[in-house]
Amino acid sequence: MFAVIKTGGKQYKVAEGDTIVIERLAAAAGETVTFDSVLMVGAGAGVTVGAPTVAGATVTGEVAAEVRGPKLITRKKRQRQTYRRTIGHRQDLMEVTITSINTDGKAPAKKAAAKKEDAPKAEAAPKEEAAAGGDNLKKLTGIGPALEKKLNAAGITTFAQIAALSADDIAKLEEELSLAGRFAKDGWVEQAAELAKEA
Repeated sequence: MFAVIKTGGKQYKVAEGDTIVIERLAAAAGETVTFDSVLMVGAGAGVTVGAPTVAGATVTGEVAAEVRGPKLITRKKRQRQTYRRTIGHRQDLMEVTITSINTDGKAPAKKAAAKKEDAPKAEAAPKEEAAAGGDNLKKLTGIGPALEKKLNAAGITTFAQIAALSADDIAKLEEELSLAGRFAKDGWVEQAAELAKEA
């Protein structure tokens, strides 16, 4: 079965499983969109042409990604004047995967959407546990959220670890994270030792 839909002032011939690129709609990646302007529906040798649309027919798709079109350059100038203008434009687009074509006027089931909503919740739990297990390294002078993430990624999550670093360990960390001289300059080892005692 195929259908011809109209969206964004353009017409698209689609079938189940096709991925089309259309002008962006008010939907985010992973959400479901429904196209009501179905101009034609075909199944086998039979074709139904709308006047202008096919009554009760809808096409449902899932937003795969939000993308942008190629950059278009427009230049304006006026002869014998110092008037020059360059304008660039990139159209907001989205990739939509067609999931179903309905001719009976019924909305498709939304079971798949419910499963996807449960997946991020399961992934969020381990991240919270990992963050809760370490110390707040931002208490050290000169360490902000971005630098704290870098240190955590390198395996440094507690004040005790920083206080126990040797000169060789500090040199390796400063080279890996581009922190030349920061440990000695800001006194992170001394501060970490004091904070570790308080903890």
